[in-house]
Amino acid sequence: MDEILSVFSVEAREQLEAMESGLMQLEKGDHDAETINAVFRAAHTIKGGAGVVEIHSVESFTHVLENVLDRLRNGEIAVSGEMISALLLGCDHIGALLDLVARGQLDVDPDLAAAGAAISDSLQPFLGERKPAAVKAVLAEAEADIEREDADAAVNDCWHISIRFGRDVLKNGMDPLAFLRYLLNLGEVAHMTTLIDALPDAEAMDPELCYLGFEISFRSHASKDAIERVFDFCRDDCDLHILPPNSKVEEYLGLIESLPEETMRLGEILVKSGALTREELDTGLRRQSEVKVGAEDTPTPTLGNILIQQNSVQPEIVEAAAAKQKTISEKKAAEASLIRIHADKLDQLIDLVGELVIAGASANLLARKSAEGTLVEATSVLTRLVESIRDSALALRMVQIGETFNRFHRVARDVSKELGKDIELVITGAETELDKSVVEKIGDPLMHLVRNAMDHGIEPPAARAAAGKPAKGRVELNAYHDSGSIVIQVVDDGGGLNKDRIQAKAIEKGIIQPGDTLSDQEVLNLIFEPGFSTVEKVTNLSGRGVGMDVVRKNITALRGMVHVETEPGAGSRFTIRLPLTLAIIDGFLTGVGKASYVIPLDMVIECIELAGTSGERDYINLRGEVLPFVRLRELFEVTGERPTRENVVVVQYAGQKAGIVVDQLLGEFQTVIKPLGTLFRNMRGIGGSTILGSGEVALILDVQALVSRSANTEEQLARAGHGVSLLTAH
Repeated sequence: MDEILSVFSVEAREQLEAMESGLMQLEKGDHDAETINAVFRAAHTIKGGAGVVEIHSVESFTHVLENVLDRLRNGEIAVSGEMISALLLGCDHIGALLDLVARGQLDVDPDLAAAGAAISDSLQPFLGERKPAAVKAVLAEAEADIEREDADAAVNDCWHISIRFGRDVLKNGMDPLAFLRYLLNLGEVAHMTTLIDALPDAEAMDPELCYLGFEISFRSHASKDAIERVFDFCRDDCDLHILPPNSKVEEYLGLIESLPEETMRLGEILVKSGALTREELDTGLRRQSEVKVGAEDTPTPTLGNILIQQNSVQPEIVEAAAAKQKTISEKKAAEASLIRIHADKLDQLIDLVGELVIAGASANLLARKSAEGTLVEATSVLTRLVESIRDSALALRMVQIGETFNRFHRVARDVSKELGKDIELVITGAETELDKSVVEKIGDPLMHLVRNAMDHGIEPPAARAAAGKPAKGRVELNAYHDSGSIVIQVVDDGGGLNKDRIQAKAIEKGIIQPGDTLSDQEVLNLIFEPGFSTVEKVTNLSGRGVGMDVVRKNITALRGMVHVETEPGAGSRFTIRLPLTLAIIDGFLTGVGKASYVIPLDMVIECIELAGTSGERDYINLRGEVLPFVRLRELFEVTGERPTRENVVVVQYAGQKAGIVVDQLLGEFQTVIKPLGTLFRNMRGIGGSTILGSGEVALILDVQALVSRSANTEEQLARAGHGVSLLTAH
């Protein structure tokens, strides 16, 4: 049972996300019928699933939301901000109930039950009867339409009833005219033609037999089933066909489209939509079975064709039902091809693949040492297969970051309403893929940045108007791949960061001293210091100095970095750069003394020899460009003599280039990233470790830290007046 509840909880969460997304679209003005139907289907699916697993608290509460959405899709109520707000609160409550289910608690505590009751009460105004004024307006409009219609138009938009009474209807004690009079209780006859083609000559006429039939244009709001019930007593003694008016056909098409995504036969779809009655379906099925029995060699006609031939339903309605059936079948087939795997099992697979990579590297090394050609070739094939397995295994954990981005639409809505600001959230690059383990940990930092952009970044409407800006503020979430990393940007078009105010606040809090000289970037980076805030008044959203330091801490823990840019009056841009995966990467192996170091291959641009005349300088001239570099021998205090020939590995990170000076270039290497222990957590320049084929440990370089170190050194020299001359940088 626990497994069933777990599956229900996961699937209900997916439907809840779809429901929230649809409601947000409705509030933005997308009143398309398909959007409304999608929201309704999501609620219906949650309710149905809850009923199957007997989670009655979820089932009963979702039923209230479903009733509101049903009235919305039937056009009985209009979309409004109050209704969307109440429905979104309902989504939150369903989420809270699902949290209980995930913890194995099936009983709802009194506080949560009271919260659900309050939300249900807030939805009651949208469940009441239609207001009299609205009814009068609808009736008045309908009457005006009828008056404007000419006779032909009136007939065309009526039910078409074709009935031929059986010969023995009079003998059975029934009067055909009585049925027609009773029909008037449901509406009015716009036109009627009496069919007399079956009348025999007067000499052959039997006064006890009925020879009449009628073609009736009937104006009514009744359902097809209700009209058919008028003729229940003579149904077996007459030939009856009922076709809906043109306006009703469109309604049936909409109802078919809005039916739940359940496996149904064609006849069931037509009956559920109201386009076909159960009696008509049974008649069609009987005729189909008679054809099967009567002629075995004759192809069996489809039920849809039979229903069309017997004038039970229009061709376009049958086509819509067939299309709906095909869509459901394809969706079910696609779902059947998917399998849910517990994340722990996937992590275990990645760990095993990592061990396989290490074992493969060891076998390859031993084969090269043996100088046995056949063995070397065999291990090369093995290495290629291991690479393919590695790539496939890592692809299993890649998910689109859009799943994380989409939840911020709700955040933007709630925050903008709380702040009284009109803010638009624009998302690009939602299809960008990232390791699932990274996605799970990036949600909270992004939440802080988005909320801060709305609270601190976007100005109040009056201030924006005074600055000549549009009243609606704009916050962007962008994602894209760059040099083996994923870049996520949070951009706002607000007032920007006030550097003087930031510096003054940092001095006030003792973070820096009054005499300190800081670059513009260093001033901006002060916002990431613990406890730093420039807000004068604490609010529910910000002002306590908790958030930006957490952002940097969490991103750094993912081997990433965060960079901030700002332009006064134009807005700010926060750029997060993260590795695509935390498990296995392609690396470039280098050596310094007896130690080995791995550089992520995606960040390597080229390798060059370091000229012997470079001496103690920490920069070179790379084709007219100043390239600062870091000597690993000095950085890590490697003992021993410097070799006569040194090499520079040119790397790039976040648009900045730098060089890493090493003794040896050992080639590409599949790198299984092993995290450092807590003892080395704060070590700069090292991002992890890996195991070589020889069994030795190699350190993985933190290119971000090394590039930043080189850039800072160059900037400090420039501020000190020691400008770099390209004429001397050989």
